Amino acid sequence: MGVRLRETIGRQLRELRYEPTAKRIRAVLNGTTVVDSDRAVLVWEPRRVVPTYAVPADDIAAELVPQPPSGEKQEAAGDVGFALPDVTTMPVLDPRVPFSVHSTDGETVAIRTAGDGARSALGFRPADEDLSGYVVLDFDGFDRWLEEDDEIVGHPHDPFQRIDVRRTSRHVRVMLGDTVLAETRRARMLFETMLPVRYYLPPEDVVAELRPSATTTFCAYKGEAAYWSAVTPDGVLHDIAWRYDNPLVDATEVRGLLAFFDERIDLVIDGVARSRPVTPWS
Repeated sequence: MGVRLRETIGRQLRELRYEPTAKRIRAVLNGTTVVDSDRAVLVWEPRRVVPTYAVPADDIAAELVPQPPSGEKQEAAGDVGFALPDVTTMPVLDPRVPFSVHSTDGETVAIRTAGDGARSALGFRPADEDLSGYVVLDFDGFDRWLEEDDEIVGHPHDPFQRIDVRRTSRHVRVMLGDTVLAETRRARMLFETMLPVRYYLPPEDVVAELRPSATTTFCAYKGEAAYWSAVTPDGVLHDIAWRYDNPLVDATEVRGLLAFFDERIDLVIDGVARSRPVTPWS
């Protein structure tokens, strides 16, 4: 009997997962390189959908100070997290859920620099024999990260996730009820592992009035996104569309194009309305 990989991945979300990496990993805190390791592993705590780095404690050039238990283990709390029903029935923990919330047993430590202006970042020692001696590192707690000699931002890349962009001549309409917000046959489809297909449209094919928003977000694979609100007869759809003006290398094909949250509007492709997906952005 065949096995659908998406279902396998969904079941594995319940587990503490790790994967070694061949990359040299460095992290800078307060102007000092406090992590330098060629023995790093990527770690996903249960229900986490993006990885973070863990390194042997010996590869951390800072004091590790155990922290008192905070009671933040949330594995049993079914209402913590966000829906991703196409993958799992469990709420998932995406990057908006802070590092301090853990879904596996272990000990929290502060990674503390010495001297004047000392600072600290959080680490976590999982109570798992396969990760014995390793410290999982709070990506956001450090000032700078390097994989080999290249800086990375957002979070480490998942080696089992990818982005593909394809041109399409399909007839794409973006609708809100009977109101057409955009219409094109020049879209580019962005396929990202385990997420809905996104349609990126030329700005000149958007007929709705768009107003720039102050909102920005950062994707580790695509870069910084700027957001736009659409003015409709029924009111303003806040932060309904986004675009990447200076995308990272994986997303250069969608530079300057606009995508809409089809969790909140309707996509009609070649005359067929798509179901609205349910995601953490619904």
